[in-house]
Amino acid sequence: MVNSNHFLQWIKCRQFIQLFPYSGIADGHALFVCCRIYMDYNATTPVDPEVVRVVTDALTEAWGNPSSNYLPGLKARDIIYHSRDTIARMVGGKAADIIFTSGGTEANNLVFHSAVEHFRKSKNSAEGGTNSKQLNGRGSLPHIIISNVEHDSIKLTAKHLLKEGKADVTFVPVSKVTARVEVEDVIAAIRPTTSLVSIMLANNETGIIMPIKDICQRVREVNKQRAASAPKILLHTDAAQAIGKIRVDAHELGVDYITIVGHKFYGPRIGALFVNDPGTTTPVYPLFFGGGQEHNFRPGYDMVYCVMGFHAAELVSSNLAEYEAHFLDIRCYLEQKLLAVFGRDKIRYNSHFPGSDILPNTCNVSILGRGLQGRRVLSTCRRLLASVGAACHSDRGDQPSHILLNCGIPYHVATNALRISVGRSTSHEDVDIVVEDLRDTVEQLERMN
Repeated sequence: MVNSNHFLQWIKCRQFIQLFPYSGIADGHALFVCCRIYMDYNATTPVDPEVVRVVTDALTEAWGNPSSNYLPGLKARDIIYHSRDTIARMVGGKAADIIFTSGGTEANNLVFHSAVEHFRKSKNSAEGGTNSKQLNGRGSLPHIIISNVEHDSIKLTAKHLLKEGKADVTFVPVSKVTARVEVEDVIAAIRPTTSLVSIMLANNETGIIMPIKDICQRVREVNKQRAASAPKILLHTDAAQAIGKIRVDAHELGVDYITIVGHKFYGPRIGALFVNDPGTTTPVYPLFFGGGQEHNFRPGYDMVYCVMGFHAAELVSSNLAEYEAHFLDIRCYLEQKLLAVFGRDKIRYNSHFPGSDILPNTCNVSILGRGLQGRRVLSTCRRLLASVGAACHSDRGDQPSHILLNCGIPYHVATNALRISVGRSTSHEDVDIVVEDLRDTVEQLERMN
């Protein structure tokens, strides 16, 4: 039997197939596809229906060039300003602090590029001009601090700068007790040439929330004590996983930059970068050059329809308390059901660390036993759609997540890990179905073993 909710999903799926016959989904498979239960909201979220409506209206009414003075262009310009203001209010800033980007990866790269350029220009100014011998020497390279559990768009950017001889990088390990970056470890890593500290606000696999406010407070104290000739240490947090799940306020955290990713909170695939008073208080140096859009910080034709999708930010600002309470309720119910079905000896929660807070929607769990590798379990499940970790690590076969290993999770436990992340519409009924599916899958795999 299919319940009414799943039947409605099937009808929508049939409508999708009729509209897009070459989508690769056959009509006979519609019911099977739509009866699966999605619990991978840390990877991406569906666009909220209200956002779809707003974007659709923009497609018909605001199709003009936002630099033009005729009506469709003026409407497009209004949309961009309204979206900028909405995003700013969501993170406690002002409209002028928001720079639109193609996504979180570009926003992160823009921060690192700006920090390196700012260091170079500050050194040149302090030395009264370019000293090529010094600038090419190790002692004059900008120093960047990140954690060893960052998203690839941070980690690989840092590694590239290190490989190219453009920066020195310290990868601060997270504690194997708390799975957090400890404040004292960040402070101990600071050098006279440190130009950027970039630590994610919440980890995308474990859900662990990092002590960004405390880190920023201590780094700002270091900045006050630095010599006048030393460039300021800039502070950045990639908040892709946190926004839409917990409160994020730039000034309360004390950061200079925040990376914002629309598709993580029911918006389209677009990004934004919060910069505290860009170009004045906080440096921004463009990665590329063009027509002057985004105050020359990120030129290129304004992505009006995607930007309008940042109406999702307004939903977050209005409903965050409700969303957070729902996530926590569903996640706790999920964890209780898993324990009840599998028992304490067979379940290991990779998100639970003493003294650390976690995102309300994230459950990283291992079902212990031979042959129960996370990928094998998920590929055998009939109903659950989840992941073993970040999508950017999906090509690593049965190798366990380096994030979990860095957090001190034993190898055999990390190999069996599942990242289950719930969304705004996830229900207790969905959890019941998913846990039953996992129980049947584990029994099947154990019989095969």
